[in-house]
Amino acid sequence: VARATIEVGRPTLFSMLIIIAAHLPIFALQRQEGRIFVPMAYSVVSALIGSLLVSLTLVPLLSYWGLRNVKEHGDNRLIAACKRIYRQRLDWALQRQNLTVGVALLALAVAGIVGSRLGSEFLPELNEGTIWASWMQPPSVSIEEAREQLHRARKAMLQVPEVDVVVSKAGRPDDGTDPKTISAVECFVGLKPESQWRAGYDKDRILAEVKDKLETLPGLEVGFSQPVRDNILESISQVKGQIVVQLSGDDLPTLHDKMRQIRGLARQIAGVYYAEVDREGDLPQYQLDIDRPQAARYGLNIGDVQDVIETALGGKVATQIYEGERHFGVVVRLSEPERAIPRLKELLIATPDGAYIPLDTVVNFKAVSGAMTISRVNGRRTVSLGIFIRDRDMGSIVQDLQAAVASKVAIPEGYSLKWSGEFENQQRAMKRLSVVVPISVLLIFVLLFQAFGSVGSAALILLNIPLALVGGILGLALRGMPLSVSAAIGFIALMGQAVLNGVVLVSHFNQLRDEGMGAHEAVVTGAISRLRTVLMTTLLAMLGLLPMALSTDIGSETQRPLATVIIFGLLSAAPLTLFVMPVLYLKLLGRKPRQSVPATGFIDP
Repeated sequence: VARATIEVGRPTLFSMLIIIAAHLPIFALQRQEGRIFVPMAYSVVSALIGSLLVSLTLVPLLSYWGLRNVKEHGDNRLIAACKRIYRQRLDWALQRQNLTVGVALLALAVAGIVGSRLGSEFLPELNEGTIWASWMQPPSVSIEEAREQLHRARKAMLQVPEVDVVVSKAGRPDDGTDPKTISAVECFVGLKPESQWRAGYDKDRILAEVKDKLETLPGLEVGFSQPVRDNILESISQVKGQIVVQLSGDDLPTLHDKMRQIRGLARQIAGVYYAEVDREGDLPQYQLDIDRPQAARYGLNIGDVQDVIETALGGKVATQIYEGERHFGVVVRLSEPERAIPRLKELLIATPDGAYIPLDTVVNFKAVSGAMTISRVNGRRTVSLGIFIRDRDMGSIVQDLQAAVASKVAIPEGYSLKWSGEFENQQRAMKRLSVVVPISVLLIFVLLFQAFGSVGSAALILLNIPLALVGGILGLALRGMPLSVSAAIGFIALMGQAVLNGVVLVSHFNQLRDEGMGAHEAVVTGAISRLRTVLMTTLLAMLGLLPMALSTDIGSETQRPLATVIIFGLLSAAPLTLFVMPVLYLKLLGRKPRQSVPATGFIDP
């Protein structure tokens, strides 16, 4: 027991370091994806460190106590049958080395083609068990009419049997944290437990029925989301939408005109079920235009007229009142009935010669429409388009829309177009992983080189990574899942397991050759003797993740792509490792004589 513990101590340490290095990119994630997956990485790394300590301390002691009287035994019938079948297939592969490598390269090519057509998204949408509906009423709607329309909308949604409660809000909340006009409407739609739903109904079907009920009301274009998801989307770009298109420039009418064109193109893209310009619309307002020539005839300055209007409508400090050490400004303005536009026109203004003239003599009162909101991003006027998608991946929709905008919408010089929302988060996360993952692979290579003392052995083991990616990509395609940050985390976790399988084989091949075996004999003997180890590690990881891959509970949407990638990746990595790795070892390292094992090398347990 003592000798075996000492022999496996160093390779076990290096194996754990390699798996930890494979998980390092997860720690580099930020924002929403970081909050979801970084705790998982901490858990895995902590468990690995704990298992390393236990395996080198407690496990040898328990082995000494429990295995002293156990007689040596051979393989059971299942393992013996597996080894017999594997020996036949391995001999076939070693006799046809070029064909075996060709099949592996073909599998990589197929995976590359399939992967290019997977599509992409940021994170799978979580099922929160509720619905969040929002829409815009006409900007000039009165409070009474908004209240009546909300009553009709709530009544319509409650006609769906699965809807339990509907809570609506128009305008800003009581705490004033979300400044909106009365025309902005949001509804929380609570659903009954799934056990009380009609047979054959899922959330998508309920959502479609709720939408049909609301469409019976005139003038409603409703967008659907979920409460938590809605807040997250709005926190990204301050605009509701999985994809947000922002156009910045100087001229507001031009911005709105171009954005309406983009909205029309977006609504024609397959998978887009809601696209609306953020807070679009004009508010009715009175414009008081001072007639400068007329004011000059009466000897009035523009400032004199503006002071009268400001005092009448907004008020102006006329004097101060002192109460002890405190003093207050006394504001003078017209009473509310007098501030009405018809009465305001009759307000008298004193001219320099002592005459009084009505205000409408020198001021033109015009009813016009003005922008409801003027949003700015980095100091520039910006109009935004919020897009919600369904039944299609985000990356493909953005790609189609970008192509349509580039060919059909002429963006004026000096104006800038930005793609934001979840798409921006996806681009940021993938860009960060594209930098960190290669660094992690380089670190794994350094650890392997330190362990084997050979560039060839380290590079050969790293070839196991693309072999594992084949199954992960095909698994996503079979389950209809696009490439997301969650799936990318699965590929990262898969790297460590794939490298570990390669270490198990290559280290044993090297050990057998150091003991005097020829390359071919060492490969055959080592592969067969390590079949049990590869199958055990693969099956343990797959069975452990199977509940996660099959779960349909709330919150499982984020974890399913991760588990799918690892399970299917191991399904491809195991056979490819057991057949391709021996062939590659013979082709790349078999003709080279073995050097002495380095001090830090793997010694077969």
